Amino acid sequence: MSGNIDKAQNLLKIAAAVVSDSSGRLLLVRKQGTRFFMQPGGKIEQGEEAIAALCRELEEEVGLRIASDQLLPLGMQRALAANEPDTVIEAQLFSLVIDQPVHAGAEIAETVWVTREEALKLPLAPLTKQHVVVAA
Repeated sequence: MSGNIDKAQNLLKIAAAVVSDSSGRLLLVRKQGTRFFMQPGGKIEQGEEAIAALCRELEEEVGLRIASDQLLPLGMQRALAANEPDTVIEAQLFSLVIDQPVHAGAEIAETVWVTREEALKLPLAPLTKQHVVVAA
């Protein structure tokens, strides 16, 4: 994860959800074979809208079937990628508040519901640490 955001050679466009429950806890996921926790979400395919990509990823990764109107846009953020060397991610972020169970699916090894204080004790992806957990 070393590197400089301005010198990274690759750009990865993703859509990610800042998922919280009614008590304000955040849902974070950790992908198989990695150590960093992050928001659920993933790559936007060629010709795909960010919100459609996120709906697809939420179902694949954590079993959530949601309507696009449940997602509130939070804007775009950039950060170094946690798991791809020399790569910057450009993330379209959306907020989602749910009170329903989730489960690890697709490439997800672990899901956790944490307070922002608890999140700061975990190894966090740069996007999560810089733009989600601290942006309370």
